[in-house]
Amino acid sequence: MKGLNVSVMWNFLFVPQRKNTKRVPSFRKLLRTSKIKLDNKLKNKQYKQQSAAKKYRKEQKKLRQAVRDAVRKKPFPLEDYKKKPVAEKQEEEEEDEALPLDMMDEDDLKLMEDLARKASFLTRDISSNEPVHIKKRKRDSVIEKYEKIPRRINTEPEKEVIHLLPIKDKGGIIPQTMEKPVPDVAEDEEEDMEEMEVAEELNEEPPPVLTPEEMAAQRKVKLQERKMHIAALASAILSDPENNIKKLKELRAMLMEQDPNVAVIVRKLVMVSLMEVFKDIAPSYKIRPLTEAEKATKVKKETQKLREFEEGLVSQYKFYLENLEQTIKDWKQRKLKKSNVVSLKAYKGLAEIAVKCLCELLVALPHFNFHNNIIVLIVPLMNDASKTISELCCEAVKKLFKQDKLGFASLGVVKVVSGLVKGRSYNVRPEVLKVFLHLRIKEVELKKDSEDIAPKKKFLTFKEKRKHLSRMQRKWKKAEEKLERELLEAEASESKEKKLKLHTETLNIVFLTYFRILKRARKSPLLPAVLEGLAKFAHLINVEFFDDLLLVLHSLIASDDLSYRESLHCILSAFQILSGQGDVLNIDPMKFYTHLYKTLFSLHAGSTNDDIEIVLQCLDVMLAKRRKQVSQQRALAFMKRLSTLALHVLPHSSIGILATNRILMQTFPKMDLLLDNESQGSGVYLPELDEPEHCNAQNTAVWELHLLQRHYHPTVQKFAAHLAVGAPAEGSGALSLDLSR
Repeated sequence: MKGLNVSVMWNFLFVPQRKNTKRVPSFRKLLRTSKIKLDNKLKNKQYKQQSAAKKYRKEQKKLRQAVRDAVRKKPFPLEDYKKKPVAEKQEEEEEDEALPLDMMDEDDLKLMEDLARKASFLTRDISSNEPVHIKKRKRDSVIEKYEKIPRRINTEPEKEVIHLLPIKDKGGIIPQTMEKPVPDVAEDEEEDMEEMEVAEELNEEPPPVLTPEEMAAQRKVKLQERKMHIAALASAILSDPENNIKKLKELRAMLMEQDPNVAVIVRKLVMVSLMEVFKDIAPSYKIRPLTEAEKATKVKKETQKLREFEEGLVSQYKFYLENLEQTIKDWKQRKLKKSNVVSLKAYKGLAEIAVKCLCELLVALPHFNFHNNIIVLIVPLMNDASKTISELCCEAVKKLFKQDKLGFASLGVVKVVSGLVKGRSYNVRPEVLKVFLHLRIKEVELKKDSEDIAPKKKFLTFKEKRKHLSRMQRKWKKAEEKLERELLEAEASESKEKKLKLHTETLNIVFLTYFRILKRARKSPLLPAVLEGLAKFAHLINVEFFDDLLLVLHSLIASDDLSYRESLHCILSAFQILSGQGDVLNIDPMKFYTHLYKTLFSLHAGSTNDDIEIVLQCLDVMLAKRRKQVSQQRALAFMKRLSTLALHVLPHSSIGILATNRILMQTFPKMDLLLDNESQGSGVYLPELDEPEHCNAQNTAVWELHLLQRHYHPTVQKFAAHLAVGAPAEGSGALSLDLSR
């Protein structure tokens, strides 16, 4: 090969070559290309060395895995056994013949040949893939089975050799070589080994054990650091929201606190801080996404800056709401994260804070983006099994109803509540329906709000115009005032119509929910809330439904399936209907009078008596507000029974009943008949009769007032004495000013 290379060089130097017609490249180009080729060649060699080292590491990993499997009694061969082809065997024989055996004795050679025939594990060629033991022995142990599996030789990666100048001596030319150092691969391997050693040291050496006092002090320091960081970020955002909007992302990232010692408290603090920040920096309008045309147009720097701020604010607000929603979902599903930073018990506290933040945003930002999403999150939680969370959500919805003047937010909540009640098959808590009682749907408020929206504008009189303005100015002023009047009227009518339309749609959904429950779920615990709602909004129901609704209410009372409180709500609903638009109807509500008269003595006389308020409302609607439709016999019967009832109930209930008797005595002229012992007609008073018209109440007296004058409560004594003398408005028997009110 050496001679061939010399001859080639000789021919290249001295034999005349064919003339090259191409342009000869410059020396700089040759130098540049040769450097690139050398670099590429060096990279290729380094890549080969790296791949060889990688292959070596894989083989070592396989070998370690095989050892582990042998310990687990699951031995399996590393690879299939294959016999070497004849050509490879011949090459190995030729290599064996080339070994320097002339330096060994004949006895040693013979011994090695005998050992080779036995082919034991230590003397055989371990690079061969052919198994030595073909027959299996019985009852071999796992280790023996593993030993039978052939090993692969741990071939080290080939080292790159640099050929140096040869040396010539008497014996001939001696080639010189040198191993080329490969620093990159060696350093990588050393780094890997060091990392593995560090990991083993970390796994082997446990951290130093701290005392409880040291752990508490360390936790306190960490918590203080986090608090200062949260405060710094929040104050920076509030001081200049447009320039520091990116710090919202940094603050929101702290919701993923990973330190288990302070994770729960830090996450709670970040939730509340972000909620307060969004309440302060959110604008008073809804931010809409820009269209493609608006994005393409060039705008001023200030406008572009405002757009970037709004876009960043909306995106961070969206991510924040998603984090709150995920926190609540994790708690509801009892889902534990892989990191185990927060325990399952701590998730309830986090979920409560998340719900509080959502409730605050629901009330504070009804005009801002994603308000409907917050409603969809909050309304199902009103029916939550946790009483704390349910009360939080119900209170937030009540606040929203009370402050919502126009009705957009109220309509959204009512729609979701109606869908929830229907979707759960009316199996929801009564508190969910009771929030409807706080809706701002009243005629008085509608008139008041429309007046506030359209204030009266003062225009100049004709004399003032003539005094201060010229003829042309008066002409222009007249046209201007006419236009302003038209604009004010249009604005007021439009806003009023919009509000009435929203309120009408809201009430339609409320009544639809109520009627569904009356029709399909009469024995549901939602019935009291439905009857209470009907009692409040009955004056807004269409007159066409009055007959059917009164029939349903009477059938409910007659069925005897209702509780005492539910029957009182039925009576109150019926008379609320009749006291409003129902005056035009020719309906006799005598059945409702009879039912209330019959059930008055069923009123609870203990400290748990909460029904007295509903009873007094019913009496006010049935007797005082309908005095023209109430006969004298009926009024006398109710007053006698109420006086008897006042002896049995607690003082505050007695005062309310006596105040009602005072109103009856002042409303109906001949009520003083009950203060006289002489009978006023034929018949005897029948206290056990349930018909107020036929119990002959005019033939009795309210002797209960004499007992009540000896009551231990001073206010009851005063009321009883006042009624005993005929309830005068003035004089010695009159009530004091504070009691008469």
